[in-house]
Amino acid sequence: MDRDPSSDFGTPTKRLNTVEHNNQDALDLAAMGHESSLIRRFNIWSMLALAFSVLGTWSTFAQDLASGLQNGGAVAIIWGLCLVTFCNICIALSLGELLSAMPTALGQAYWIDRLTNNQWGRFTSYMCAWINTFGWWALTASQIAFMTNFILGIKVMFDNNWSGASKGWVQFLVYLGITLAFTVFNIIICRREKGLPWFNNIVGIQFAVLFVVFCLALVISVAVRDDLHFQSGKFVFGKWINQTGWPDGVVWFTGLIQAAYGLTAFDSVIHMIEEISSPRTNGPKVIWLAVAIGAVSGGIFMIFCLFCIQDLDSILNSATGLPFAQLVMDTVGLQGAAALITLFCFNGLGQGVSVMTTASRLTWGFARDGGLPGSVYLSKVNQTWNVPVRALWAQGAIIALIGILYLFATTVLEAILSVSTIALTISYAMPIVTLVVVGRDKLPPSQFNLGRWGPMLNYVSIIYCSVTTVFFFFPGSPNPGASDMNYAIVVFAIMLVIALISWFWKGKATYLKTDGAMLEIFRAMQLENNEPTHIEGIVKMP
Repeated sequence: MDRDPSSDFGTPTKRLNTVEHNNQDALDLAAMGHESSLIRRFNIWSMLALAFSVLGTWSTFAQDLASGLQNGGAVAIIWGLCLVTFCNICIALSLGELLSAMPTALGQAYWIDRLTNNQWGRFTSYMCAWINTFGWWALTASQIAFMTNFILGIKVMFDNNWSGASKGWVQFLVYLGITLAFTVFNIIICRREKGLPWFNNIVGIQFAVLFVVFCLALVISVAVRDDLHFQSGKFVFGKWINQTGWPDGVVWFTGLIQAAYGLTAFDSVIHMIEEISSPRTNGPKVIWLAVAIGAVSGGIFMIFCLFCIQDLDSILNSATGLPFAQLVMDTVGLQGAAALITLFCFNGLGQGVSVMTTASRLTWGFARDGGLPGSVYLSKVNQTWNVPVRALWAQGAIIALIGILYLFATTVLEAILSVSTIALTISYAMPIVTLVVVGRDKLPPSQFNLGRWGPMLNYVSIIYCSVTTVFFFFPGSPNPGASDMNYAIVVFAIMLVIALISWFWKGKATYLKTDGAMLEIFRAMQLENNEPTHIEGIVKMP
């Protein structure tokens, strides 16, 4: 490292002024220690389709309907969503600003290291990378688990006495089959450059169409059948339900988890940023648009569902174990409900493919920067399939291992699935806290700058993440038994222990510390200091 880096790289100003548009994307990535290994196959619309599908807000609300009804009822579902939407927009804008300044797949973890530029910052960055990666593994597992329950639930809709849906080995086999299918599909679909974007476009369109179909089916069925009725506006917008034993104030915050889960994972754009054109401008737009569209569609869908509820007790105590499926049966009838839930599962499987896609890119990005055991092996991008095949298989194996818990302790499995929201929320807060601590003047120039609104948006984001993280660790009742405990905090603690062991075993010596990475980070600083484009104010869609 004793030669002049500029001798084979060119002066930053000259370089920025002479490269073509696509080469600028590769230059931005190289400036952060990486080669452009993945194809920039997405445009802003196909990436928005992926982000919208990954959030899957309205279908996620449907899957987790029981949580909202028991923890605050309609008040928590509707008005809690308004609060969560506002706070998540603040987070999305805060992360969008960081993304525009430093567009790399490792995202939050890299930003922490870049802003602090010291050993403690590198350690914090490493922990953030582990938390974020584990969160995405758990999120993928949770989507697979939801689809497992719904697929088996279709059988129970026709035969309430069928016990197969509750047998661990049956659940595990279905779970394992879905995991394998997602992994293989993610490898095959990337063989052609436009395969993955087109798939996500189709899933996004299907997702929107199915949203309309469900809304119309529910409301028309209730309207035309004499034996059905609509709930009152007072019920939909003002019904408070607390079946937990906690004081109402606590339930208000624990009830936010349904909305939070439905609006979690908008960082999918961050971890796919190396596959989108013009990442500095398109990335931030997609983040906040995905949150906004998801919140609006999810809120409308929940209003339709609440108006169409017939018997609250039958929904919460459904033989299928799926309150949403029971709601559809109560309104549309068994045959129609079976058809709709089948379409719902088909759509959910497409959504799950997109979730796994994002998780695999984060796994690959973490390995590429020397953060995971076996990083050299996992960081390779297969030139035949144009995708990090090894990272996909390794991630699939980890997710499959989570499913083994179906055979033993479902309470631990549920804790792993629920910790996804907590882990991702923490990973959003960590770089924002870092930015506030080191000072916003340390932020490299970007094309999406929050200007004078930045501090307020940053502080709102931090407060929201801090408060919700504490309450989401609460158990379901004040005096829970062993089977009712919220083991999410135990799972999260075990994950932190694994991360610490990995740091001292491998990460401390290799994470973001190769000679090539150090040289390219130095080049990145040169480019940032000479970047000609700096737009003040929040960038808006044309």
